Amino acid sequence: MQSEYQHLIDLNDYPVSWWQKVVELGEQIKNDPAAYAHKCDGKVMATLFYEPSTRTQMSFQTAMIRLGGQIIGFDNPANSSVSKGETIKDTTKIVSNYADILVIRHPIAGAAKAASLTADCSVINAGDGGHLHPTQTLTDLLTLKIEKKSLSGLTVGMCGDLINGRTVHSLCKALSMFENNHFIFISTPELRMPAYIKDIIKANGSSFEEADTIEEVIGKLDVLYMTRIQQERFASTEDYLAQKNTYVLDKRKMSMARKDMIVMHPLPRVDEITVDVDDDPRAMYFTQAKYGVFARMALIMTMLSEKKSFETLKGKVYPNVKCDNPKCITNHEAYLPKSFRFSRDETLLECEFCDERKLI
Repeated sequence: MQSEYQHLIDLNDYPVSWWQKVVELGEQIKNDPAAYAHKCDGKVMATLFYEPSTRTQMSFQTAMIRLGGQIIGFDNPANSSVSKGETIKDTTKIVSNYADILVIRHPIAGAAKAASLTADCSVINAGDGGHLHPTQTLTDLLTLKIEKKSLSGLTVGMCGDLINGRTVHSLCKALSMFENNHFIFISTPELRMPAYIKDIIKANGSSFEEADTIEEVIGKLDVLYMTRIQQERFASTEDYLAQKNTYVLDKRKMSMARKDMIVMHPLPRVDEITVDVDDDPRAMYFTQAKYGVFARMALIMTMLSEKKSFETLKGKVYPNVKCDNPKCITNHEAYLPKSFRFSRDETLLECEFCDERKLI
């Protein structure tokens, strides 16, 4: 299925050279933001945020304002026609008549791809459930480019809720495309990185290992990427409380790390990084959030300046096949095509909206 508009649903829809172009533009904007103050004069961006957000929503809004554009949208679906039962298709079809670019965050995996099928403007995925978060990944790549001077040859520790962590899913997929990167996944057995992410890492020629504690691996790391245990992704409060406070980064653990290691976090944090770490020069999470504005300014400019068609669905529609993921958008909006692609070894079908696998 083709769209006449360019969309960003998953960074891996684009070649690495495209990511690098956006990251390099973000660095140029950081160094001279005033030079870009009128690049989007007369343009309108719609932000459709179906779940709470501080950094992503505000950084997108700030980015568009600093580029000279205007903003419409909602940050609470209860204040929109969504509360009356309006589908993503109808919401995005209407709002895209008013805007040049649309940014959507949604608690259900695949929602941004669903929006891209019918929107009459470019769509940017600002996070779809526990699935993907490509603009956070661009922020992370820009942070690494500036602070580590390279996107290759890094040992990256990822800690916390790795099964539900859309930020770590997107970052793993991206960094595995660069040479000699090694990942160390620090989590409980219940929160391990999904198998499909591990398969992508291996297929791209990168390597990974798994660990149970921060202490056993922190001395090896160039980057420690902390994530919170996400209460909203758990089926019950009991399940959440069983994992809460498992991983806490504090000054004692930081004393075991290398002098040039940096700590990143997509935020918000709850209690997984103690406040006494904030003053450590290796703590990069607040600076990382600042860089997010420059990354999104670069992305908005790139999306609005490039006019080319986008292949929204590449798989095959199986009308009688149901995705097994209850959190997939295809199980919530019945009009969507049941589109699947074959896994790399062609023994499984992968849902094109949420990447959930099922046996053929």
